[in-house]
Amino acid sequence: MILPDVLAPGLHLVLCGTAPSRASMVAQAYYARPGNLFWPTLHEVGLTSSRLRPDQYAEVLRDGIGLTDLCKTEFGSDAELSRGAFDPDGFRAKMERFRPAAIAFDSKNAAKAFFGRAKVAYGLQSESLAGAALFVVPSPSGRARPHWSIEPWRQLGDFVRQRRLACA
Repeated sequence: MILPDVLAPGLHLVLCGTAPSRASMVAQAYYARPGNLFWPTLHEVGLTSSRLRPDQYAEVLRDGIGLTDLCKTEFGSDAELSRGAFDPDGFRAKMERFRPAAIAFDSKNAAKAFFGRAKVAYGLQSESLAGAALFVVPSPSGRARPHWSIEPWRQLGDFVRQRRLACA
């Protein structure tokens, strides 16, 4: 395992990436590559109460958020990962164990690997997993910048805020 899961029972949201980048592996921190929009986006859309740095990744738990990747044994860009490295069954088992309110794949590649299909759309999906709403949001990676849009992230933030209010 390159990076440990950040999971706990009853989270409002689990964010699932494809795999750690080389920079994240070296830093031993999620979304550590300079230029990655992950941490600023979480705060901008209201998912975190403060803007966190990659080395503070475990602090997402205080905001009811968890982190994991679909590939826990390899690192690098999506093109560098072997197809057999993805573990959708292991991911599904973790989500059934922890039962978050929502799960968001923060790249289409992670979502495609999980759903086992060639095309996915951004936003709320028609499927659910262990009672959790499923979302797909654009990758915050600098390499995916041509496909970047904050709007699906805003929709995710709105969903999680409504969930937090319902639980308060």
